Amino acid sequence: MNTNVLYLPIGRKTFDLEAAEEYRQKSIQWLKENCQNVIMPTDILTSVEELEAFLAKVRHESVDVILYQSVTFADGEFMVKTLEHRHEPVIVWSVREPSVGGRLRLNSLTGGNSTSNVLKNHQHPFAFVFGNPDETALQERMIRELNVMRVIKGLQQLKIGVVGEHPPGFFFSDANEDELATKLGVKLHSIDLHNAFQQCVELPEEEWLPAVERAEQQVIGIRRDDETVKKFAQFSTYVKKHVEQEEIRALAVRCWPDFFNELGAAACSTLSQFTEDGVVSSCESDIHGAVSMFILRELNKGSAPYLGDLVHVNEENNSVVFWHCGAAAYSLANPSTGATAGLHPNRKMGFTMDFGLKSGEVTIFRLSHTPDGYRLLVMSGKALDTEKPFNGTSVEVELTTDVTDTLYELMNEGYEPHFALVYGDVTKELIELGRILNIETNRYV
Repeated sequence: MNTNVLYLPIGRKTFDLEAAEEYRQKSIQWLKENCQNVIMPTDILTSVEELEAFLAKVRHESVDVILYQSVTFADGEFMVKTLEHRHEPVIVWSVREPSVGGRLRLNSLTGGNSTSNVLKNHQHPFAFVFGNPDETALQERMIRELNVMRVIKGLQQLKIGVVGEHPPGFFFSDANEDELATKLGVKLHSIDLHNAFQQCVELPEEEWLPAVERAEQQVIGIRRDDETVKKFAQFSTYVKKHVEQEEIRALAVRCWPDFFNELGAAACSTLSQFTEDGVVSSCESDIHGAVSMFILRELNKGSAPYLGDLVHVNEENNSVVFWHCGAAAYSLANPSTGATAGLHPNRKMGFTMDFGLKSGEVTIFRLSHTPDGYRLLVMSGKALDTEKPFNGTSVEVELTTDVTDTLYELMNEGYEPHFALVYGDVTKELIELGRILNIETNRYV
C-alpha cells in the first residue's frame, strides 16, 4: 500500500522483552512487505524518555498513520507523550500472550486497552487491532485500517477546485467551507468559471490538442472537426493548469446552463476525462459529491468512481438505475460497447459520454449533510449487465436490501440526489471511516 507508517513498538523492561522482540521483528517484516515506508526505532522503546527522543528525531517525517504496538504492557503516559508530538490517527496493536500458564509474560492486551482509553478521552481518531503478525485475520484487518487511515490523511490534504457556484436550486451541492475543513480537513479553491470560458478559447492549438489525443485513446466516435470537441479540449487544458499549480485532487464544476449558453459545449466530457485520469470530478458543482468520489477512489486502489442520480426503480429485479447526462470515466463503460461519444440528451450538444456502465459488485456512497452535521450513506449491490436504459451514462444496480423499503427510507431521510458508486466492496472501510471520524453512518448492506 502507498502508506507511510510511523511504527512505535512500546514495552517495559519488567516484562519478557525477548518474546516481545520476536513479535517486533515479525511485525517489521510484514510492515515492510505491505507499506511504502516504515519509520521506526532500532529497538523497543522502553521509557517515555526514549520515546520522546525518537519522536524528536523523526519530527519532520511525513506520516499517514501512527502504528502503536504494545509489545508489552505500558501505561497511558506513552500515548500522551506521542500526542504532544504527532497529530496523525493511530492504530493500537496488541499481540497474543506467547504462552498460557505461569507468568503473564507480555500483558499486551491490557497495554492496548490502556492506550485506547487515553485516545478516546483525548478524542483522537484511532482503531484497535489484535493478533500476531502472521495471522491472516490480523493482516486483513490491519490492511483495512491502514487503508482507512491513509484516506483520512488524504482528506486532510485534499483541495477541491470549485469551478463556478452550483446551479439555481441545487442547494445540496453547496458546502460550509469552515465546517468542511474542521470536520474533514478538506479545503476549497475557487476557479472563476466565466474567466475560464473567456481565456480557454485563446489557448494555442499546440496546448489543447493533447487533450483531444488523450480522449481518442479510449473514446469511440470523437471527431476532431467537431467544434464541441475543440471546446472540451480548450476548457480541460485551462483547468488542468489550475489543477497542477494548486495541487487540486478533485473538481466540482457548474455544468449548466453556462457551458451550453457561453462555451457552446457540454461539460460532461471534461468531467469524464479528469475522473478517468485521477482527479475526480462532480457535475452541478456538488462539493460533497466530489468528496464522496474521492473517498471511494482512495479506498479502492485508484479505481474511477461514478456519480449519478437515482432515476428509476425496477421492483422485479430489486434494482435501481443511477444515471447522469453524460459524465462517466471511460474505463467504466460496458466492454460490449466501450466508451462512446454522444450528445447531451436534453441540450443535444456535444460532446458527452453515452454508454451503459459495466457489470460487477459495487459500493454506493454519499457524504451527506443535514442541519445536524455530517452523515455517511453506505450501500452495496451488483451492477447488472443490461442494455443502457437511458441516453447518457447509467447503470442498473441490484441492491442487497429490499428496493422498495430502501427507496422510501432514502427519501424519508432526505438524502441528496447524487450518489457516488465504485466497483468493488469497500463497505467495511466506509463504516470504519465513519466510526473513526465520529460521523453517523447509515448502512444498507
